[in-house]
Amino acid sequence: MTSPIPAAAARTAPPLNSRRRWAAVAVLTASLLVITMDMTILNIALPEMAAELHPTSDQQLWIIDVYSLVLAGLLVSFAAIADRWGRKRMLLLGYSIFGAASLLVLLAGSAEAVIAIRALLGVGGAMIMPITLSLIRVIFTDPKERATALSIWAAVSGLGAAVGPLIGGLLLEHFSWQAAFLINVPLMAAGVIAGLAILPESRVRVTGRWDALAALLSLAGMTLLVWAIKTFGKEASLLVPEALAAFAAGAALLAWFVARCVRSDSPLLDLRLFRNREFSAGIVAALGSMFAMAAALLLIAQWIQLVDGATPVEAGVRLFPIAIAGALASLAAPPLARRIGARAVLAGGVSLAGAGMLIIALQPGTLTTLTVLIALTLVGAGTGSLAIGSAMIMHGSPEEKAGNAGALEETSYELGAVLGVAILGSISALIYRAELVGSGALARLDATTAGQAEASLGAAVAIAGEARLPDLAYQAGTAFTHSLQATGIAGGLMMLAVAALVFFMAPRGTDVSGASH
Repeated sequence: MTSPIPAAAARTAPPLNSRRRWAAVAVLTASLLVITMDMTILNIALPEMAAELHPTSDQQLWIIDVYSLVLAGLLVSFAAIADRWGRKRMLLLGYSIFGAASLLVLLAGSAEAVIAIRALLGVGGAMIMPITLSLIRVIFTDPKERATALSIWAAVSGLGAAVGPLIGGLLLEHFSWQAAFLINVPLMAAGVIAGLAILPESRVRVTGRWDALAALLSLAGMTLLVWAIKTFGKEASLLVPEALAAFAAGAALLAWFVARCVRSDSPLLDLRLFRNREFSAGIVAALGSMFAMAAALLLIAQWIQLVDGATPVEAGVRLFPIAIAGALASLAAPPLARRIGARAVLAGGVSLAGAGMLIIALQPGTLTTLTVLIALTLVGAGTGSLAIGSAMIMHGSPEEKAGNAGALEETSYELGAVLGVAILGSISALIYRAELVGSGALARLDATTAGQAEASLGAAVAIAGEARLPDLAYQAGTAFTHSLQATGIAGGLMMLAVAALVFFMAPRGTDVSGASH
């Protein structure tokens, strides 16, 4: 299939020998490890943070997803700048910002300060994540080698999810929740040193003018859209005037962004990539899977600690199955795709993950630790197939569009996570609040304290311990479990629908180890 996208002259370093190529993969995937580790450490640290800072339910959601929102809004812009300025330079700047932002947590004494730090981490992350993918695309010209490199990239992402809770748990056993941020500082410093020594520089010679207005439209549009969705969820109604106005404005700005990119001779984001069905199927798999999983996995991490009674270290161990299964499945995906086909592996894996989420939702009686562990293993094994999604995205785009392709893939992951947490997280919070209020467990609390208990499970458990109200802790745990199971149903059904869509979108006989398009 011939790409509809006109070629641009790429200016890169001379081809690397085999040893240097795989050393570059080690550096690129290590930086991804730090970012995914940081996200899962935060899940472990959230209950302690909530008990100390007493964030509202809105603030708690923003602490989690402002990082993803800022990152998703800036990915396209920073990928476009990196094409012109140099991908290696952008990556090293991202490492520096990410490390410096993590250090600022020492000054954070409120939920608002943590939200601001998470936003700054999003800026650094937006400079890192798409560049890791675009450099892999540029460094590996052989499709079979590239598929293997991308499967390692995906496997390391899974290992980050495993290492994060364990390291986070160990840190929280001995230090405060701020240590979950500070661990990034030495790791990012090491990334700068290794990147300077090993990574090649890469840029695109013919890129055209950077469109500042399009960059502003994408960031503003997504911010307004997600804020509106959050508000709809919190109010359990679409009839919220300010949210309706924000939703309409956000949708209009994004439509303007798309129209501007389509008309431009040198668009900030080349949407003609979507003409390739293989590319589009990989994007849909990434977006839909993260939408379904992000909120469910966040809630599971809290359930393990606050309902099932695990310590932070025990919680890290119990979250291990999803990461290990995902890492192993990522490595197994390319050879399996060569045997049964890429679209069968990708769609089958997403289906398996959806089935795992439904197990949590549909268990009769009380939810047990064993059920959660089995479900997490299935989800991990299924999402390992997203390594094939990454290979399809990169295989379906030319080298000079590697920055655009990497930005679109990471935007799909991050925007999916933001929308999933915003929509499913808000629905879960509504169910939790309604059931807890209906149980009568808040009757002995004053209005302010009752409002804090309604806002989050972490606050409710802390208040129950201080006020010696075991019934409050029990009722809050029960309400939270039911909200988790409702999220599991929604997320599981969503992933099954995504699997079917991906199977029909991907061309029959898709081979990510063959010649690139």
